[in-house]
Amino acid sequence: MDLSKVKMVVTDMDGTLLNSKHEVSEKFFNQFKKLKENNILFVAASGRQYHSIIDKLHSIKDDILVIAENGAIAKNKNKELLQTGLDNTTITELLNLIDTIDDVYPVLCGKKKAYIASDSEEFKEKFKEYYAEYEVLDSLRNYKDDILKIAIYHFESSENYIYPKVKHLESKLKVKVSGENWLDLSHNNAHKGHALKKLQDMFNISSSETMAFGDFNNDLEMLALADFSFAMANAHPNVTKAANYHTKSNDEFGVETILDKLLES
Repeated sequence: MDLSKVKMVVTDMDGTLLNSKHEVSEKFFNQFKKLKENNILFVAASGRQYHSIIDKLHSIKDDILVIAENGAIAKNKNKELLQTGLDNTTITELLNLIDTIDDVYPVLCGKKKAYIASDSEEFKEKFKEYYAEYEVLDSLRNYKDDILKIAIYHFESSENYIYPKVKHLESKLKVKVSGENWLDLSHNNAHKGHALKKLQDMFNISSSETMAFGDFNNDLEMLALADFSFAMANAHPNVTKAANYHTKSNDEFGVETILDKLLES
């Protein structure tokens, strides 16, 4: 594995760069300084809100590229590079469908902030980890923002309890089980692969010069664009099968272990 030509490192956040306590290691921040010295671009690519990603990586926020909301928006510092949202008609249709699903908590992921209409304190505590900027509405139909995606939470399993109810939408939308409890609905072009391809073209970087890390199904299109694609040990079976390489879990410094090898190459 010759890593000497790598010019871009792309990593998912939850289950990948973040440990199970949702923390970024000091080791990574030290490695980032060396990546920057070697002119290797770093991209944080997550289903999280942009503000939430920046909160986690605040000390380096002006030196990284960010793909947020599963690829619905991409930014370089405060400059927007890409936005792919949902139209109002589709949003209304999706909210009507979600109303028929039991025990779920929808989130409208807007450009300015996220919007919820739940009064469940238990859900709010889970939700606030992923959304730094948000507003509680009387009804989700009262939003006034550009909506990038709709995220839906289930306390037990998004794959078992939400996906069967929305999989029929896959012909016209991106339907992504993005975590154990989360499922995302977005525009067909709003995925990490679409956003990453835009960045690769923008910076003239090929798949053979790209390293990527992921753990869940919303990482699949992104991993397909990196010759050096790594599945975490804690990854979903689909990701383990799709990746070219494998590394340790997010609690065993899986990303940092490979970055050490990259920096030694």
